Amino acid sequence: MTRWYTEKKQEHFYKQAKRTGYRARSAFKLLQIQKKFKIIKKGDAIVDLGAAPGGWSQVAQELTGQNGKVIGIDLSPIKPIKNITFLRGDLTEDSSIQQITNILNEKKVDTILSDMSPDISGNYSVDHARSIYLCEKALETAQKILKNGGNLICKAFTGQDLQNFIEKTNKNFKNVKQHSPAASRKTSSEIYIIARSYQKL
Repeated sequence: MTRWYTEKKQEHFYKQAKRTGYRARSAFKLLQIQKKFKIIKKGDAIVDLGAAPGGWSQVAQELTGQNGKVIGIDLSPIKPIKNITFLRGDLTEDSSIQQITNILNEKKVDTILSDMSPDISGNYSVDHARSIYLCEKALETAQKILKNGGNLICKAFTGQDLQNFIEKTNKNFKNVKQHSPAASRKTSSEIYIIARSYQKL
């Protein structure tokens, strides 16, 4: 029963993504996060880390409206979407961060999104560690380009290093919560860190 229900639910989100024009079913995760936490506002500047294939950027664009700015970056190429700027780059390199700041004309970012996942090795300890590494890179990016009072949403795999990352995040944000949106697979070990109200140290 549980497995049948889970598979039907995932099929539902996949088909709904196809029907609504989203590039990935993960778009519904961000929509559900937004519904609960009201993170993104009209006119915001958003940076989407690990943006391929562009589903989260699509949602961010809808939420920010015509006066907003959405920049997505990924190692993989992303097919263009009108009014979204996609960069091909590595967020661990300063040159990629500089590209983002140049596009924003030195304006600080309102929210950073990261739905990044590591290449799955099959060894959960390794995959978890890599996931936390990507979260730490997202946090480092926030420390460079996020405005005071800004927000960070990033995906992590649960495990022994998660609490340490949350403690690091708590040092920079007034409010940090863990959330599992309904669109996540029930069998998934992913959790989303919702960090609000950035305070530069």
